[in-house]
Amino acid sequence: MSTHVNLTGSKNYFEDFEVGAVIRHSRGKTISNLENVLITNMVMNSADAHFNEDKMSRTPFGQVVSYGGVNFSMVLGLASQDCCENAIAELGLDNIRLSKSVFHGDTLYAYTEVLEKSDSDRPDAGIILYRHYGVNQKQEIVAQVDRKVLLKRRP
Repeated sequence: MSTHVNLTGSKNYFEDFEVGAVIRHSRGKTISNLENVLITNMVMNSADAHFNEDKMSRTPFGQVVSYGGVNFSMVLGLASQDCCENAIAELGLDNIRLSKSVFHGDTLYAYTEVLEKSDSDRPDAGIILYRHYGVNQKQEIVAQVDRKVLLKRRP
């Protein structure tokens, strides 16, 4: 299995990816109240766990929990520049798993495994299936999502 570090650049066309490759993305993002509250409100999620600091202080969590949709979206975003910058279409998101709670102040990082690679009906593109993993600052996996994209071939 090969590992690429800091892939961001010109090596993110269909031909550049190999099944089994693991890409560690160079950026991280700390989850703040802004992302959690803004996105949670935008999708009309009204669960107290994401807004009510007083109530959550009396639970085993002890604090507000970041909405899972925010967490896996951050992972997708952290992986996008390396994996999907040359995407023509997003074909699917599957097998979303949220395995650990994320809180304001946690920093998410991402890495990606290339699961499948196949030709498409377009001569200028192929299909790649990635599995993106999100880890927190303690290197604990907090999210996982499979993403299928139609990716440009080299011109």
